[in-house]
Amino acid sequence: MKITYIHHSCFLVETDSCYYLFDYEKGALPQMDVTKPILVLASHGHHDHYNPEIFSMLRACGMQTIYAVLSEDIPVPANVNVLQVSPGKEYDLWHQQKLTTFQSTDEGVAFLIEDMEDEEQKKIIYHAGDLNDWVWDEESDSYNEQMTLDYRKQINLLAEKLNHQEIDTAFVVLDPRQEKDYDRGLCYFLEHISVKKVYPMHYWGSPDIIGTFLQEHPEYQSQIQRTE
Repeated sequence: MKITYIHHSCFLVETDSCYYLFDYEKGALPQMDVTKPILVLASHGHHDHYNPEIFSMLRACGMQTIYAVLSEDIPVPANVNVLQVSPGKEYDLWHQQKLTTFQSTDEGVAFLIEDMEDEEQKKIIYHAGDLNDWVWDEESDSYNEQMTLDYRKQINLLAEKLNHQEIDTAFVVLDPRQEKDYDRGLCYFLEHISVKKVYPMHYWGSPDIIGTFLQEHPEYQSQIQRTE
């Protein structure tokens, strides 16, 4: 797989069979093979995770086959082949991929994709969207305790779904706005999910937070990828 970081929570993943574009907000797209299908996935409708202009942008690039997987809170755009998804469901996609969705702790869903076109070359991809342990100092203890329970429930469901399979590539929240609690969600994920490569995201233009995480958690050096 080839991974291209675009902006914020947006990544382009290229496999042998297709492209996956996750949570496009803004940013330049790389040159792509226009004959290869592209699946545009949006975890929810917040402005930093979904920009409906992406479809006209892809057409302007000459992309011949465009599909969309959109959380059910996003209005269906015109002239696009769309699958609307809700949390806690499984779906068959267009090119023998399987999709499982998980309930976000903010809005929408997280995505788990099994790219099944070649069983020997099967790839598993996870994109968290806004599924994270959103603990904040200004919130009540009861709010934060419930948030942690809700987050861990979804990650435990993810582990059950994987059934000891290893994720090839995961895109997971690492948000410096959480200050001392910035690493809670990512640490729990890494402790409970088998994964080869993790790309931190949603860091609001502060990529140094990745270096901070690696200084504090050097045991994950081999898994954490720097995006910029």
